[in-house]
Amino acid sequence: MLFAWEESALAGFWFLGPQGPFVLFWLMVVEGITEAMQQGKTWVNPLAALSFAALLASPAIAAADGPPLSGHFGEAYQVYDEPHPAPDTVFEARDGESVTMADFEGRVLVVNFWATWCAPCVEEMPTLDALDMEISPKGADVIAVSQDRGGREQVEPFLRDRLNLQQLGIYLDQKGELARAFDVRGLPATFVIDAEGQVVGRLDGPAEWNDPEVHELVEYYIEQAEAGS
Repeated sequence: MLFAWEESALAGFWFLGPQGPFVLFWLMVVEGITEAMQQGKTWVNPLAALSFAALLASPAIAAADGPPLSGHFGEAYQVYDEPHPAPDTVFEARDGESVTMADFEGRVLVVNFWATWCAPCVEEMPTLDALDMEISPKGADVIAVSQDRGGREQVEPFLRDRLNLQQLGIYLDQKGELARAFDVRGLPATFVIDAEGQVVGRLDGPAEWNDPEVHELVEYYIEQAEAGS
């Protein structure tokens, strides 16, 4: 027999997200233990404490199944059910050298597609610059790939002088070939690549890239890489 609150929970536990089944199960266990204690069965006291601890731990257990996602960022970020290899399409570094994503092997990457004429892109660039400054010493990089056709002559003064951003590297995709390989549908668009070169997720549109939720996500993949090394 289910209590009334349990019937309601069963009908709507999906609202609790991935932790819902864990929370519901342990609430039912605690309810049973409480009833037994009211009947004077003192042997259940240690079990009650253990169950309460498990109830508190269950969200962490559920979250361990995947990357941490919370806040507005977590709602907007899309985790790929099946990660896939990063495209091997060539793009250009500041010095004119041809590079591919494989050149960053072993590092977690936040790959952002942007342009100087894209207002939402420009608005989020300072947060990407700040994020790169924080994560670069830890084994991760922000790769901001410009879609401007004017190349370095257009992009470098815009970043360094107009926006006064000195941390981000300058990368160019003047013909949009890398953007097409990533299936970019609009700007800005940002992808996360793990240290094994697998594209694990994307976010379409702007975000506050220096928020704690983003750092938690990047550090999750850094820790995965360290655990596998």
